[in-house]
Amino acid sequence: MSKSPKRVTAALEAAGLSARPIEMPDETRTAQQAADAVGCRLDQIAKSILFGRGEGCALFLTAGGNQVDPSKAAALAGAPLTRADAATVRRVTGFAIGGVSPIGHLTESPVWIDPRLSEFPEIWAAGGTPRHVFPIAPADLIRIAGAVEADFTMRGA
Repeated sequence: MSKSPKRVTAALEAAGLSARPIEMPDETRTAQQAADAVGCRLDQIAKSILFGRGEGCALFLTAGGNQVDPSKAAALAGAPLTRADAATVRRVTGFAIGGVSPIGHLTESPVWIDPRLSEFPEIWAAGGTPRHVFPIAPADLIRIAGAVEADFTMRGA
């Protein structure tokens, strides 16, 4: 296992959870690919969307079929937001785009979570690479990510 899924595993273990990243045979880079790979509904995929926020970043965990509404997200963050580029995502999280886990980041950022994810007993999130995912109860993800439930989405097209 590469160092990125190991960092996710360490975060899960530190939180007392037994879930581990699972390597899938095909890419899970998009929410639809991840849902197809694990056999769940699209909205059971927790997408990690990182935005630049001043000197730092803000993380929004969104149900697979939803998109971040930029004005709602900026209001929550209390500052203008910009889409984080690949280098920023890698520097802040330690993960490449397409495999950004909601936990195990190199640098802490404020985290908000889409309430839609709490409608399921189990959700799936990226496990550190574009081929790794892990299952987790929404309440556990909220707890270990330090996330705040908030309305910041719009339904995807």
